[in-house]
Amino acid sequence: MTISIAVIDDQALMRDGFTMILNAQEDLHVVGDAEDGQAGIELCRKTNADVALMDVRMPRMDGIEATRIICEDPTITTKVLMLTTFDLDEYVYSAVRAGASGFLLKDTPAKELADAVRIIAEGNALLAPSVTKRLIEEFAKSPKPTDRLVSLPAELTDREHEALQLLARGMSNREIAAEMFVGEATAKTHVSRLLTKLGVRDRVQAVVMAYESGIVQPGSATPPG
Repeated sequence: MTISIAVIDDQALMRDGFTMILNAQEDLHVVGDAEDGQAGIELCRKTNADVALMDVRMPRMDGIEATRIICEDPTITTKVLMLTTFDLDEYVYSAVRAGASGFLLKDTPAKELADAVRIIAEGNALLAPSVTKRLIEEFAKSPKPTDRLVSLPAELTDREHEALQLLARGMSNREIAAEMFVGEATAKTHVSRLLTKLGVRDRVQAVVMAYESGIVQPGSATPPG
């Protein structure tokens, strides 16, 4: 199955470069590009691409605001992979809160970029351990969970609570299965049901909710790596 991609960046050279890299892959196809966030939203509405590569700093509308609008629009199913030259806490935190499914630097090798698009398209989240660490540190600097408590759905089972805590530590389905002493398929089912009950798009959003609910607190669970 071919994965459709929208490339959103204000630099024509970057758009052309990403397009060339991705179109060289048999299973990836760029369906269009846009030079700012507003045009990027319209592109996603028009094509409903599987994945959007989204720059952060752009004129007219930046990538964070465009991501928020795309992810809040129920008619758009596009998942957003943020790409930036700026490896800063504020962008990581803002991108994740806006609904981005992943965050990569623009100097990421071509193969890793292609793999990242595939990961996002499959519905998984992509945050490198170093990025996950910075995200958790950002939570640590925020008000304590008790000051901004978010309620988790009452219908979550004990096993789903456990899966959420393990997700917040950055664990894969295989690692979650090992921790819960179940098969990988069972762990995947727990995670899938968990995301549905939480009403979130992907694992990154589940991690955000885990910290904002207080079920996990910064410092209590360190992601691997």
